Amino acid sequence: MIFGKMNPLRITNYTYTSCLGAGRSANWEALQAGCSGLKPCDFFQIKDLDTWIGEVANLDEALPARLADFDCRNNRLAWLALQQDGFFSAAEAAIARYGAARVGVFMGTSTSGIHQTELAYFENQDPLPNWYKYATTHNVSSVATFIQQALGTQGPMMAISTACSSSAKVFASAQRAITAGLCDAAIVGGVDSLCLTTLYGFHALQLVSPHKCQPFDRHRSGISIGEAGGFALLEKGSESGLYLLGYGESGDAYHMSSPHPDGAGAQLAMSAALRKAGLNTSEIDYINLHGTGTQANDSAEAKAVQQLFGNHTSASSTKGWTGHTLGAAGIVEACIGLEAIVHGHLPQNLHLQEADEGVTIALLKDPVPQPVTRVLSNSFGFGGSNCSLILGSL
Repeated sequence: MIFGKMNPLRITNYTYTSCLGAGRSANWEALQAGCSGLKPCDFFQIKDLDTWIGEVANLDEALPARLADFDCRNNRLAWLALQQDGFFSAAEAAIARYGAARVGVFMGTSTSGIHQTELAYFENQDPLPNWYKYATTHNVSSVATFIQQALGTQGPMMAISTACSSSAKVFASAQRAITAGLCDAAIVGGVDSLCLTTLYGFHALQLVSPHKCQPFDRHRSGISIGEAGGFALLEKGSESGLYLLGYGESGDAYHMSSPHPDGAGAQLAMSAALRKAGLNTSEIDYINLHGTGTQANDSAEAKAVQQLFGNHTSASSTKGWTGHTLGAAGIVEACIGLEAIVHGHLPQNLHLQEADEGVTIALLKDPVPQPVTRVLSNSFGFGGSNCSLILGSL
């Protein structure tokens, strides 16, 4: 359990890249227009999976020569995301301001660069081809080390892999590191890219949908897998702006892949985030739901939200646009929450036609323009590894 209000951290820059486009503007324009980025699965010439995916364009270009050892789809996606919205320059300015040793890097991912390993095995060689470098591509720490090398930071560096909560938990880890005096600023983010292991793995679990995902709809039939990358820069501050106000983490450990049916772990995470932020449920304007589109996850989350918030707080899942970006979902949906605050616009629960029986939370079938001050963003992973973030303006 987490007790006591935390000191908020200012979010001085943020960016995300998904199948909707590269950077905040491209993504937000698609969200406002109600344009999904999902398409029928054709990744790596797949022809036997009847599902939809969210694929990011323009990942064919190799990384710069100085970073060539890290070259793989996952790190190319990280590099593309890093170039958007002036984030690279903002990170460099923070390093100049605090010193390289006082800026930390906290990155979330689930599959990392596993597609690079798949490509190596497709060459059918023993041993594997010489170009294959496990440590700097497939290894789960690859993307964190890559970002550290790309930017030249020397502070704490951490890779977090807790399935779909990975890049939400980086906010919590960074806040603790700054509070403990280990660093003065933190680059947090997450990247996950498409790979055969993920697509066929979720298919084997019977969790992928043959349609565009429909979170919380009574006819929902599973997830649509996407890929994405995003970053946020966290610093101490007291001036007006956007802030990480609170976080909550829980581990309900109910089942290897299914949440507690009553949403017990989800409720713990949301409650802890409210306590850390020193807020009541009535002070949250919008909930970006985890909302994967599977029967079990949506039902459990709806019960947890209902128990805490009733049916008064506007809520939606944004996975109908981007697909489920797995280890990148936390950062992507945190960025969408920040955009809701900046633009005063609540995105609808795309593809929702008829809410599932028993789901009584305030799901948004249509977008709502309104002032937004505080957002709760949920990210729940396999094995009950849960994280909720509260973001807001001061």
